[in-house]
Amino acid sequence: MAPLDPHSFTDSHHPLTTDISLSLYLDFPSATIHGVAFFILKSPHVGQLSFDTRSLSIHQVLSPITLSLLPFSLSSSPDPIKGTQLSISLPGDDVLSSFFIVFSTSPSSSALQWLSPPQTFNKKHPFVYTQCQCIHARSIFPCQDTPAARIRYSASLNVPRELSAVMSARHVDRRSPVSGEGHSHLLPGGFNSLWCSETRVVEEFQMNQPIPPYLFAFAVGELGFREVGPRTRVYSEAVNSVLDAAAKEFAGTEEMIRQGEKLFGDYDWERFDLLVLPPSFPYGGMENPRMVFLTPTVIKGDASGAQVVAHELAHSWTGNLITNMNNEHFWLNEGFTTYAERRIVEAVQGEDRAILNTGIGWKGLNEEMERFKDNLEFTKLKNNQEGVDPDAVYSEVPYEKGFQFLWRIERQIGRPAFDEFIKKYIATFKFKSIDTHTFLKFLKANVPGIEKEIDLVLWTEGTGIPPDAYEPVSNLYTKIVSLANEFKLGRMPREDEVADWRGQEWELYLENLPKVIEASQVLALDERYRLSESKDYEVKVAFLQLAIMSQCRNFYGEVEKTLKEVGRMKYLRPLYRALVQGKGKEEDKILAKRVFSEARECYHPIARGVVESIFAKHL
Repeated sequence: MAPLDPHSFTDSHHPLTTDISLSLYLDFPSATIHGVAFFILKSPHVGQLSFDTRSLSIHQVLSPITLSLLPFSLSSSPDPIKGTQLSISLPGDDVLSSFFIVFSTSPSSSALQWLSPPQTFNKKHPFVYTQCQCIHARSIFPCQDTPAARIRYSASLNVPRELSAVMSARHVDRRSPVSGEGHSHLLPGGFNSLWCSETRVVEEFQMNQPIPPYLFAFAVGELGFREVGPRTRVYSEAVNSVLDAAAKEFAGTEEMIRQGEKLFGDYDWERFDLLVLPPSFPYGGMENPRMVFLTPTVIKGDASGAQVVAHELAHSWTGNLITNMNNEHFWLNEGFTTYAERRIVEAVQGEDRAILNTGIGWKGLNEEMERFKDNLEFTKLKNNQEGVDPDAVYSEVPYEKGFQFLWRIERQIGRPAFDEFIKKYIATFKFKSIDTHTFLKFLKANVPGIEKEIDLVLWTEGTGIPPDAYEPVSNLYTKIVSLANEFKLGRMPREDEVADWRGQEWELYLENLPKVIEASQVLALDERYRLSESKDYEVKVAFLQLAIMSQCRNFYGEVEKTLKEVGRMKYLRPLYRALVQGKGKEEDKILAKRVFSEARECYHPIARGVVESIFAKHL
């Protein structure tokens, strides 16, 4: 076997899947999906073919010609990172380039979160959504779960009639189910007969552009929407207050799309819709093509949450059009997208906003160097992830060091030349998956002599932050950092100095304070500015982290409340880590374990795993 990806069983000698057709019956009472998948390979194949699965039951593999059973086997014990290898034997007497797999998911699927009505906004209906990045599509359907395998897909989702579905694909139809349609007659366990129940409805979708499996996404619930632009609807559960707040926050989306097109070329995905998920969603946003998923914590009331939308929009060119070959080259997705996001923010919201964004990222990058000081491999852009869970080493390094690398190239050759370079890069590699070597080869071919001006090997393969990285400079940025430094001398900012501050300014200020201060200083800061009550979670969590590290227990009730009301890992990581890291602190550790035991069922499985890995390291 010649692995294509350290996180996949896919063999580089085997043909990759090009198209998948899915018939999925969503069974909410059992929190399972029963499905049939029809796979088309790039070329016919004889012999063993390896697929990735995790927590799936594989019922049958069938020939598309005769529906005869094809031999298959599952590895005897799951790999803790990659899951279970599905090996299919394709016959030599009838050379096949397609086949059916009949399967069921498990309630423990790492990609799916099934929410009961009390866990949703409307408290009336259940809800389910997916999160497949980095390697979780394999827990929904068997696949070659690597970004190297770009697929087109169609899907028929059979769901309760009172619910509706959205996907990272074009919506084709919503209609009553038809007996035997598609591949539904092959469903296991009697679900083929349940398919046509009067209480069910079929939602059909089509994705005609090839995407990596981690961008497969759907959500099902009682959904509503608001129109916010010619290419954009904002969806959420059908709760007017959420929909109205989201529509207001993201009213400027069309202008961001237009600015993105000026910078990077045509928007190739037709729609750019947004779905605000329940609070358990583990990320700020997920760049699913045509249907971006968002946490409700980005609705801040001042349009600053649109910066997350700018990041997910930027992925429409860098990440979705051009994708990293595997997670060892993740910076090609996130470094480029962070650069593109800041260019869009600069065009729409102004240079000061973009520089604040960059400054917060700069501080975060330096903190990641401290986090990985005992494992410097993960301070590299191109790193070795053999035997490593990508969720466990997820960090700001590919985002911020990747951004710094591209910013360094821009400073070297000038913005106009760099803009032309990026447009050519996107046009050359669109709908392809590439690695760092391919990018560097393209860079040197199109910017002759760049390797003499910039140490490309140091930037991509070296540890730490290169000496020619650059801290941003602006009057506002400098003022905020200066005020944070003055706090160390005992001076809090005056009210007139912070009168115009929004969440980003406060976030940057808090991030630049000492990690530990006197408990009395924490209390004084909150008494004056009520940071623990901030509606902006970036501000609230930065303040609560400071309170924990400073052992100011007055705010531990707010820490517990925050950990129980949101599931975004950006907030869970620092708060749980602050509670459990370091010697002693037994009361803090007891609190962390109790809160997690009470809140864990409200977290997405990916978030649960991240918290458990923090506990494994520090408890």
